[in-house]
Amino acid sequence: MNEKRLLAVILGLFILLGITYALTTPVFEASDELWHYPMIQHLANGNPLPVQVFDPAQAGPWKQEASQPPLYYYLGAALTFWIDTSDMAQVRWLNPHVDNGIITEDGNINLAIHDPAGNPWQGTLLAVRIVRVFSVFLSAGTVLLTYLIAKAVAPNRPEVALGATAVNAFLPMFLFISGAVNNDNLAILLASLAIWLMISDFRFRSSDFGVKLTAHGFRLRATSYQLTAYWLLLGAVIGLALLTKEGTFALLPLSWGTIFMTLWARENTADTIPQSEIRNPKSPFLRHLLNILIRSLLQFALLLIPVLLIAGWWYYRNIVLYGDFLGWNAFIAVLGSRAHPASLAQLWDERVGFMMSFWGLFGGVNVPMSQWIYTLLNGVVVTAVFGFFIYLGKEVRDWRLGTRDWRAKTNLQSLISRLLYFVASRFALVVCLLFAFAVVFGLVQWATTTWSSQGRLVFTAVSALSVLLILGLVGWLPRRPARWIAGGLGVLMFGVAALAPWLWIQPAYRPAVLAAPPAAPAVTFGDALRLVGYEVEETAVTPGGAVWVTLEWEALAPLDRDWSVFVHLNDPVLGRPIAQRDMYLGQGLVATRLLEPGQRVVNRYRLAVPVTAVAPADLQVMVGLYDFAACPACTRLPITASDQNAIEADAVQVGEVALTAVPGAYPNPTSVNFGNELELVGFALTPRRAQPGETVDLTLYWRALRPLDQDYTFFAQVVDEDTTRWAAQDLGPAGQPNPTSQWAAGEVQSVSLPLALAADTPADVYPIILGLYTLDEGQFNRLQLVTANGRITQDDTLTLTPLRVGE
Repeated sequence: MNEKRLLAVILGLFILLGITYALTTPVFEASDELWHYPMIQHLANGNPLPVQVFDPAQAGPWKQEASQPPLYYYLGAALTFWIDTSDMAQVRWLNPHVDNGIITEDGNINLAIHDPAGNPWQGTLLAVRIVRVFSVFLSAGTVLLTYLIAKAVAPNRPEVALGATAVNAFLPMFLFISGAVNNDNLAILLASLAIWLMISDFRFRSSDFGVKLTAHGFRLRATSYQLTAYWLLLGAVIGLALLTKEGTFALLPLSWGTIFMTLWARENTADTIPQSEIRNPKSPFLRHLLNILIRSLLQFALLLIPVLLIAGWWYYRNIVLYGDFLGWNAFIAVLGSRAHPASLAQLWDERVGFMMSFWGLFGGVNVPMSQWIYTLLNGVVVTAVFGFFIYLGKEVRDWRLGTRDWRAKTNLQSLISRLLYFVASRFALVVCLLFAFAVVFGLVQWATTTWSSQGRLVFTAVSALSVLLILGLVGWLPRRPARWIAGGLGVLMFGVAALAPWLWIQPAYRPAVLAAPPAAPAVTFGDALRLVGYEVEETAVTPGGAVWVTLEWEALAPLDRDWSVFVHLNDPVLGRPIAQRDMYLGQGLVATRLLEPGQRVVNRYRLAVPVTAVAPADLQVMVGLYDFAACPACTRLPITASDQNAIEADAVQVGEVALTAVPGAYPNPTSVNFGNELELVGFALTPRRAQPGETVDLTLYWRALRPLDQDYTFFAQVVDEDTTRWAAQDLGPAGQPNPTSQWAAGEVQSVSLPLALAADTPADVYPIILGLYTLDEGQFNRLQLVTANGRITQDDTLTLTPLRVGE
């Protein structure tokens, strides 16, 4: 099969798969679609652009997406304005308990509730699917551009072009995003188009410190009027990209570089520059280069005209509304930010999730593929990285062999000249490298502030990344093995991409058929729902462990409210839960309003016991229902009939679990790493119930993980939900008989922190938080927690066991 036919097959398969993803993924279960589509519907109804408010609670159904440039949303509105989407509030039925971005063992990963009676070909469901299919065709354009970019980078290597195209087309996460309502799809297309326009006709080879045009170097032969039109076209594409997503700003400096190299090449193609002129320090070389630089800046200003005409109004609007031309202050205010800026080490610790969301982490970034797929594809990336250095070395060697006298004595002029000739001879490769680097660098900067370590966010450079991946994998190999390897990778990725909707995506949103628990004395809630069976799988657990509970519910009558089930592990000393799990029925997929009388649903719940839970204790497993929409009152459904006695007015005890201590030399043994400096290995709190004005004694046991050069201050606080401190104690170096800088590595020291409760402390259960800090020039520097696998978290306090005050 020839190259063009293979390209057509890849494009056809991509469109087929993309539409499959678009139609099989439940509406609003694709990344951020829950917020992107309300922007489209708002504009389709004839409304003006919404103003992003800084209060997340008042942000509207589009959340932070009101800060995004609007071109994609206007196009979506133009496609769907004729559809009556007044049912959006019913279709966009949010799951209030969703574990967004968290891979769980007991489900509850759905962002929305889906009514099986909904007609997918009318109203909001139809509008979303139309925009999804439109997005698929936008992404098909990206796949085609990846092929064209690869041809420009490696014009005589069809296996590279087709391999890069297949990687792009069959990347499962790219297909998933392509089949979703997401402005990334237009931004990626326009970014790829701009890159192709920069490199498509920049074709020449180096020879004897000169360049020779190929037959299709339009820009190097064009008249000044034609060249002006070309820059205006490129500027228009970049302007459209900037009106779609701000992550495309890297195209601007690259476009200036393209103009500079074009002007330089136009003046260095007719004749080679004599060696004497390159080496002559009195030559006008640098003056000539400065002249090109000035002219390139003038032509770049020309390119900026369509950019400003198309996108300038949006960024001026941001300045007027938010005082920030990017509008990021409003975006972050709604999205939320990290408690502390992340270091490169922290971002590196997040690499596993980053790569999973690059290859395919579906739904609300919480529906994974099989782990072996990530391992295999990550291995391909590692191989390609090493291979790319081999490929790059080969390119440099080939350039040197094709360039006469490159070992001659050098000066500044010759170094600049050689660098320019190398960039010119490998211009497409250099542009792909620079754009990929710029996008990754921009994401790193963004992720230091926000929780955005998602691989899919580098898809703006997916064309360049696909080309670079294949170049590293096969670009340095002979053509026969290169064809087999590139083809094998394409077939593998196609297989994974074709199976993903059926093996992982659809099953995640289909209520599981679970084995019913043993029948138990029935408990009726509100004459509407009856608990007919339950099972607590564990009889004993240690801190850090988990308890599994299975419940079977029966609907007795139609319900007009969405009741949430709560399962609590209550500590009798506190009278409150130390662990709990709340979700809708059907592992979060079934709202009670959808139940028919007589219908039964089985649910399983995993309750994680905190590592700082106080043992021993006899924990009570309590079950009930409440209306989340009525919170903060959180109205509970009362028990109206019961065949057992272990009940409260609105909760029933279904079991008891013994909490036993972890073996260790200290009370309540634990292991919590603070900044790889100190480890909390145990604690004691006496008493666990106190009255206002009393003092509770907190003793902490710390182990130095290495010789310490800092004297840390220990602190503990009894805090309310609104951060009101009802008791606090800071123990600085001056109050310590043995400051931490004097501790030996591995040595365990006890630290006492008496906590005197305020006399007006309201009766309630309060968490105790603790940590360590140093004070440098008035700045508090707290140690951050480190996970067992070495990942540095954003948390700089540990929540210890709760304390009950009063009653």
